[in-house]
Amino acid sequence: MGTCNPGSYRVVPSDIIKSNFTIKHMLGKGGFGETKKQYALKEMSKLKLIKKKSVHCIMNERNLLAMLKHPFIINMHYAFEDREKLYIITDLLVGGDLRHHMKKKIKFDEERLKFITACTVAALEYMHTNGVIHRDIKPENMVFSKDGYVCVTDLGISTIWTPENCAETSGTPGYMAPEVMTKQNHGIAVDYYGLGIVCYEIIMGKRPYSGKNRKEISEIIMKKQIEITRDMMPKGWSVEAIDFVNQLIKRKPMSRLGFNGPEEVKEHPFIKDTNWKDLLDKTLLPPYIPKPKKAVKIKPLTTTEEEKKLKEKEEEDMLLRRNSVQKLFNGYHYDIEIENKDLIEKETEDKKLREAMSRVIKSKTLSTNISLEANTKPDTVPLAYKQV
Repeated sequence: MGTCNPGSYRVVPSDIIKSNFTIKHMLGKGGFGETKKQYALKEMSKLKLIKKKSVHCIMNERNLLAMLKHPFIINMHYAFEDREKLYIITDLLVGGDLRHHMKKKIKFDEERLKFITACTVAALEYMHTNGVIHRDIKPENMVFSKDGYVCVTDLGISTIWTPENCAETSGTPGYMAPEVMTKQNHGIAVDYYGLGIVCYEIIMGKRPYSGKNRKEISEIIMKKQIEITRDMMPKGWSVEAIDFVNQLIKRKPMSRLGFNGPEEVKEHPFIKDTNWKDLLDKTLLPPYIPKPKKAVKIKPLTTTEEEKKLKEKEEEDMLLRRNSVQKLFNGYHYDIEIENKDLIEKETEDKKLREAMSRVIKSKTLSTNISLEANTKPDTVPLAYKQV
């Protein structure tokens, strides 16, 4: 998964356990466990996380999700653990990811691409304003809600930006910005590059740079700057849409649209007419409403698979008995209700403090004025009292 920035996190006491929720059906499977329902409940095996050296990435994602809340980012509501697994409860997005719909040969015309892009740009603007770079924008991490809005997901390799980050080379080959591939310091422009690759893929039906591995893709990128020329333009696409993509996939970050911040992206003619307030309020009618993904059917295990799972369980039990292993996941618990309550209490305390300081300042000002009036002598005697 690459370098992660686990940051800091505080322990939130919580009574939440898995039995508090009713499991409806399976939505899908990931690298560490199963994703279930209502919100969405994702289970992750601690043993698999340790074996894949992904503990820091998972703790990093939990920390960032606790910090970020936005209509177009997957939002965390609860996080908890037991001895064997971690659990995270997030928004339920049943529309499937963009890759799923691309594989089904769904036609994404300019209107649909514009809406997907606007949702993603709004999410990235919020993340970048909070100092976070996503670093893995790709169709698999752009997921539809049931009403057709798109949310950015999977913050596992996201990071809080630091100026010296050339050692951090996380991302997906094919969507990874050249500056990341070549181990240079990088910033928010890497996310706009990834978005540009997604847009190119939707318009042209393939990625601009393809290769078997990261090294091969990097060599192809270094050889030539690919762009969509007028003679390559598919029917039904405007010059503005093509220029938008070409500006996003510039190899040099300083030449790339978005290098100077999200405003220049939002001002591009392709998405300039977006009503951003209505978009955030979700009062716009999305041009594409996906059909909810069907529940995944769980296949019964074969005898060999059962034996393998039993052996893994024995290995897991031995490892997870160690306190040192369990301490790796300290601070994972999260309860949005407790967080909201703490936030309200803090805001109330801050308000009381501001009011108290205001009273003190007013009191000191009044005291100073009274003192000045008592100690100040008039320079002249009033005319009526002058001695003749």
